[in-house]
Amino acid sequence: MMSLKQTKIVLAFLALCILASAAPAFSAPAEFKLKDMSGQEHKLSDYRGKWVLLNFWATWCPPCLEEMPDLVMLYDKRKQQNLMVIGIAQDYQSEKQVRDFVDDMLVSYPIVLSNDSVRAQLGKIELLPTTMIYNPQGQLVFTKRGAISRKQIEQVIDGPSNKRGP
Repeated sequence: MMSLKQTKIVLAFLALCILASAAPAFSAPAEFKLKDMSGQEHKLSDYRGKWVLLNFWATWCPPCLEEMPDLVMLYDKRKQQNLMVIGIAQDYQSEKQVRDFVDDMLVSYPIVLSNDSVRAQLGKIELLPTTMIYNPQGQLVFTKRGAISRKQIEQVIDGPSNKRGP
């Protein structure tokens, strides 16, 4: 039979385990400020009223390359309406390498080169690709580690809970 002290320790440990399992895998800030390769700054608050998709990728990552055409298509189709896409290049050798790659892939959305400032704001990304989607109110509502499809993105953005009434 456990003593009262042992029981309290076990209960405290269980409470910590429950709290840890309910926490998100990583927390993203309510605001970020990123500078893209053309020098333009992008703040989450600048896009209130739009969905914001951050896609972390690398030139050497096959699943990253597979999802890029869907991201380009969605951005081109929805940029004037309800979606901003920002690509964040990880693990690159040079800006020129990324720029050449983006040009070859006909990427039309802004590209940010990851650096210490980006990691400080958004956290360390453990798996590529990783996609984070913020709702029009600026809240992180979806994170996908691994390749994402256009259909998955549209399900988040156009899901039943996101429909507006007449």
